[in-house]
Amino acid sequence: MRAADMAIHEQRANAGWGGPPSRQRRERITSSLLGKDDGEIRCARVIRVGFSLLKGEDPLEILEERLIDEGYDSLEDLKASIAIPDKRYICRPYLHPECRLDAKPAEVFHNALILGLCTAQMFDPERPVIWTRASLSRVVELFDPAGFYQ
Repeated sequence: MRAADMAIHEQRANAGWGGPPSRQRRERITSSLLGKDDGEIRCARVIRVGFSLLKGEDPLEILEERLIDEGYDSLEDLKASIAIPDKRYICRPYLHPECRLDAKPAEVFHNALILGLCTAQMFDPERPVIWTRASLSRVVELFDPAGFYQ
């Protein structure tokens, strides 16, 4: 098959190679459930959070020190003092960091708080804040699923 012919089929969903005509689909993929930076977006992107870490930087250690320095006794105290979204959102990994750990405390704590309330797929403001090295090293995008299902 020629490269030009392959490029056409790369943009098609379920293009059945050699299957019966009833199983072949010729639908163009134009959007993603969680949106793209170009093209149609089906879920509104709410927010991107995360940190741009230097090699060897421990976000957990840095944030715990900053939490004490800023006078917070616990993560729940921090949660009570910073405005965060008040409903659940879909969460997916994002590849480009948004914030440095040496940014303003309000911005750093906002990002860290949201990351501590995210599971692998969901942001839930009702769950307890849990900071781990893995969760604080992620960069995520949050989406409002209501726009897709309404």
